[in-house]
Amino acid sequence: MSREEAEKKGAIHEKTKFPVKVMVWLGVCAESLTVPVIFEDATMDAQKCIKVVLPIALKSGKKMLGKNWTYQQDGATPHTHHHSQKWCADHFPAFIPKIRWPSNSPDLCPFDYSLWNELGQVMDWNY
Repeated sequence: MSREEAEKKGAIHEKTKFPVKVMVWLGVCAESLTVPVIFEDATMDAQKCIKVVLPIALKSGKKMLGKNWTYQQDGATPHTHHHSQKWCADHFPAFIPKIRWPSNSPDLCPFDYSLWNELGQVMDWNY
């Protein structure tokens, strides 16, 4: 079911109790959160990232931050793919490519430690 179909039904989307897999993409910055992108088949590749996720990230970034901002992804395979990296370099106002990311170490990524706490504080748990 698409987002539009769910909205027509009062934003209710019924699912089985234990779906096989669900993948969610969400952009976060100091100003706000993007709309979540939900993949019910839980498969993601560079083509789907470029077609679905990155345009939402670009649109949301412009809406939240204007023209002067920098985009960085995590190390997921679809994000590190050379086509995804090129799309980002070609479309975002500024982009930090994977060659400039810190090593894969929890000590170097404080974002992972604070993200879930901040997200939990801004969520409407009564929704």
